Amino acid sequence: MGVLNIDWRPKLPEKKDFGIGIVGCGGIVQYAHMPAYKKAGFNVVACYDINPEAAQALAKQWDIPTVYTSLDELLADPKVEIVDIAVQPWHQLGIVEKVAAAKKHMLCQKPLSDEFSNAVKTVELAKKAGVKQAINHQMRWDAGIAAAKEMITKGWIGQPTDAQIQVSCETPWHMWPWLASSPRLEVMFHSIHYIDSLRFLFGEPEWVTSRHAKYANQGNVKAETKTVTVMDYANGLQVLVAVNHYNIHGETLALFKFIGTEGAIEGTIGLMYNYPAGRPDTLEYRQKGRGVVTLALDEMWIPDAFVGPMAGLMRAIETDSVPATSTEDNLNTLRVVNAAYLSAQENRSVRPSEIQG
Repeated sequence: MGVLNIDWRPKLPEKKDFGIGIVGCGGIVQYAHMPAYKKAGFNVVACYDINPEAAQALAKQWDIPTVYTSLDELLADPKVEIVDIAVQPWHQLGIVEKVAAAKKHMLCQKPLSDEFSNAVKTVELAKKAGVKQAINHQMRWDAGIAAAKEMITKGWIGQPTDAQIQVSCETPWHMWPWLASSPRLEVMFHSIHYIDSLRFLFGEPEWVTSRHAKYANQGNVKAETKTVTVMDYANGLQVLVAVNHYNIHGETLALFKFIGTEGAIEGTIGLMYNYPAGRPDTLEYRQKGRGVVTLALDEMWIPDAFVGPMAGLMRAIETDSVPATSTEDNLNTLRVVNAAYLSAQENRSVRPSEIQG
């Protein structure tokens, strides 16, 4: 039994004091964005929410110096250099329009939009304004995924031949009441994380085949809560994402397996065990006849991985480069997501290229 040494932590910018203004002060900002930013030493200078009490509570909890009562006021503040948008997808385009007009860089919430055409418009607005725009797809910096990326890039598993993410858990939907009425649920708001991470690891799939179902007693939750999605690649790689949010009686399962011609990476997604408390990921590297090597991981998807997207955006501003999670790249994640829905609707395999804005 050995121990791996892999540099999986996000690379921080040289300048960490960019002024951040937060738009949307709900739960995800309280228990993910702010703890991560505090840990990284980022500089949150202002916040705004349509619910003034939420903004005041966030500012009090995290010592944010300024609370604004309108988006326009926040955007007029010269100390705000980056706008961190944390709202539901159907509200995002309208906010991005104003942020782009104010010539501010921005970190958008995922999904970028619930409608692909609006996601394309969101990307175009930032391009025309000449500002950097990233998406908060932070699972790429979850410890297990980030470490696996380094290992795959170094060729440790050889040619990837099979990849799986399987999750069977009991999801506390009451934490997000607005999701209950959403016409699209599991793939758009949960498996989208896995799809984006798998694209990050392996690139673009050629075909997407997806099947969606509901739990027998899911009450007022309107849309799919159990899904199986297969992504086929031109080189023979097959990828499976299988998720069940109503594993009420069994033990939680949340694993990833990345198998290749020279080795295999296996681990668990710690956050999904006793969510949202969770635990650190686990990761093992295997080669036939050579035993198992473990990698010690000591960070959590929430909140620690939330450092990654903001750090990547800051580095892009510093170097005038493309953010690590650029919204333009994210359009390909949304193509796969929308291909999954089209596949389930029409009972066929779908090429992501069929999804156009």
